[in-house]
Amino acid sequence: MTKLYSLPLCLFLIFCSFSGFSQHTIEGRVLDVSGEPVAFANVILLNAQDSTSVYKGAVSAEDGFFTLKSIEADNYLLKISFVGFENLLQRIEVTGNKDLGDIVLNEDTATLSEVSINYKNPSVKREVDRLVFSVENTTLSTGTSWDILKRTPGVILSGNSLMVRNQGVQVYINDRKVQLTAAELQTLLENYSAENIKSVEVITTPPARYDAEGGAILNIVTTKSIAPGYKGNINGAWTQAVYPKFQAGTSHYYKTDKLNLFGNYTYSARKEYKEDDSYINFRNSSEEIFTRWETDFERTTRSNAHTANILLDYNFDEKNILNFSSSLSYSPNETFDNNVSTSVFEANEEVENLITHSELEEDISNAAFDLEFRHLLDKPGAQISAKTHYTRYDQNRDQGINTRIVELGAGATDYAFNTKAQQEIDIFTAQLDYATPIGSTSFESGIKASVISSESGIDYFRMAPDTSTYIFDEDQSDNFLYDEHIYAAYFSLARDWEKWSVKGGLRGEFTDRTGDSRSMEQIDTREYFELFPTFYLQHSFNNNHSLSFDYSRRIQRPRYESLNPFRYYLTEFDYNSGNPNLKASVSNNFTLGYALKNEYFFDLYYRDSGETPQTLSFQDNDQMLVRRVSMNLLESKSYGLDITHGRSVANWWYAYAYVSLFNEERTFVAIESGDVPVTLEIDGFYGSLYNNVIISKDGTLTGELTLTYVSDWLSGSYKMDPMTTLSLGLRKTFWNNRAELSVNVEDLLDETNTWLRSRYLNQDNGYYPRPETRYVRLGFKYNFGNFRLSDNQRAIEAAERDRI
Repeated sequence: MTKLYSLPLCLFLIFCSFSGFSQHTIEGRVLDVSGEPVAFANVILLNAQDSTSVYKGAVSAEDGFFTLKSIEADNYLLKISFVGFENLLQRIEVTGNKDLGDIVLNEDTATLSEVSINYKNPSVKREVDRLVFSVENTTLSTGTSWDILKRTPGVILSGNSLMVRNQGVQVYINDRKVQLTAAELQTLLENYSAENIKSVEVITTPPARYDAEGGAILNIVTTKSIAPGYKGNINGAWTQAVYPKFQAGTSHYYKTDKLNLFGNYTYSARKEYKEDDSYINFRNSSEEIFTRWETDFERTTRSNAHTANILLDYNFDEKNILNFSSSLSYSPNETFDNNVSTSVFEANEEVENLITHSELEEDISNAAFDLEFRHLLDKPGAQISAKTHYTRYDQNRDQGINTRIVELGAGATDYAFNTKAQQEIDIFTAQLDYATPIGSTSFESGIKASVISSESGIDYFRMAPDTSTYIFDEDQSDNFLYDEHIYAAYFSLARDWEKWSVKGGLRGEFTDRTGDSRSMEQIDTREYFELFPTFYLQHSFNNNHSLSFDYSRRIQRPRYESLNPFRYYLTEFDYNSGNPNLKASVSNNFTLGYALKNEYFFDLYYRDSGETPQTLSFQDNDQMLVRRVSMNLLESKSYGLDITHGRSVANWWYAYAYVSLFNEERTFVAIESGDVPVTLEIDGFYGSLYNNVIISKDGTLTGELTLTYVSDWLSGSYKMDPMTTLSLGLRKTFWNNRAELSVNVEDLLDETNTWLRSRYLNQDNGYYPRPETRYVRLGFKYNFGNFRLSDNQRAIEAAERDRI
């Protein structure tokens, strides 16, 4: 492992520099009038005698801090300058170490009027419980919210899912949760303009006021509205992969003194192609291969999706605010056309062919509504808020499968069956929160109730032998009812003093759940109460060095669909199966962090995820079939070192590198290998290098290049081979930023897709999925109205929707 990691780790660490000793130093921080740090400002110390000769010089860092070292005792003139700001001259006397504190630069309006676009570079800041990636008015501001999340330090893009430390994330906008599937989330964020984003907060250890369920949180903080008016845009994108795809949408925002109203609509027409190669080596009791299956799988998916959002803020007065959010998505008649061809070999000789064709049609609707009322109390910083949320999710799925088994040199046999499945989910939550300062300490508390009801069913019809008649199969059919009630309460305290920051909280959740399988005549009822403490501690030794520690206890509950005891078939010999006996799992998470100059971040973490619910794949060597089963792991642990560094290589070039060295270990029951425990373990390396450049002098043409490499990965019961992704993007703005044209090329090297293999005991199978990861996308957006206004974009909060 040392040899594997030594080279990339050394290359990364050579960026680091160390502070030298000096008798006298001058320190300070450069800010603009709004209190934001000014990075890369020139800081010059002039001799006071002639006011022209330079004695020392420095450049302010990303956070605005600067240090001048080895200064002799004397009188000097301090000169600070940066493009777009008036020069600052200040006379200082040095008799020892000197801290100038915050130095504010005034904007140079004459200079700004001559520059059509004025960008600054992104910055990263460590806070006690999160990493803040500031992007407002940076080179990233011309893209989409999805672009920024993909470029956020520590975030990994796996397929169309965002991950942090090898776990899925929850996405929030202004502390309100985005409750959509991974694909819907990507579509939504691709239509949220990056120009309205102030920062992205990476919260690897969420505080007590967040729901205890789930992993890390990515919270998008938007800029605030600054003036009344109207703005809107129309946008579209054309993507060419194996098949073309089209997306079009429009957004509108209107503001008065009391009302903020935002609405958008997106239509997406997609035709997608996916091809898999797979193999199964069936082994006997002596672990000798007696049969080998080689399969080619092709899927063509057609969909027409509609998404809409309506967001409303109304200020009754300075202390009373009403917020309403709605998110609607509808995808009718989505079809999956699957063709599967399997060759069966015995003693390296082909003896049989299995040819399967299946058609699946699916309708999905997902509607969410969120209402919040906030009252600001007379005490500064104190407020009380009440929230309520409702979700309605409907899914209907019809599938028909036909399989022909052809024995070479003999006849053919046909099998066919149909399934009709549906699921209806209702989610209701109510929440009350209170926050107030107590002296120099911040206090938060709240209560929440969640009621979830899910009803699902599947009807199975098998074709009678030698006929075209379909017969209802009662053994394969089922109805499943699931009800869950969660009651929670929390409190948290936070305080900063001198060079220390501390924050702690405790959340308690009581869960009452009932699962009722009608065909199995099985009712499973569980009640449990869990406490979820969180703790954070940070110490800043000086402007260059800080150390932090955090701990949290979290829970992961099964997704609703995985609780359904139904089978969904790919072929007669390949299916997915749910499990009504799945349990929630509790994890313990520890992180020790070190920040150097607030530019280099080192995080050493350990996570014990316990009996995490997973979907695992098993081959049955007796029945010769493959099934994917939802089940709890026996144990799941991981630890690693994350290293992040972002810097401006030049005024026109920003880059950041993210390196992760990690170990993943999972233990589960091998249900097709004598029910013995099996442990899978990998030592992995993840590296990503992102570059953003301003190509034109006026800043209207920008480009980005991203290179990502993953050595190993665990996916369920599979180990993934190494993969490499290279992506390129260009963006051009026209007509004083009213129009934007973008081109993105993904997976230039065609090495994103890779093999996944499962080999232990009598299990020996693998597959090579090839979705359309390689594509070219052409996008266009036109802004109208007063498009420079910031809007009230946000999302809907309800942690329970994550499990849909």
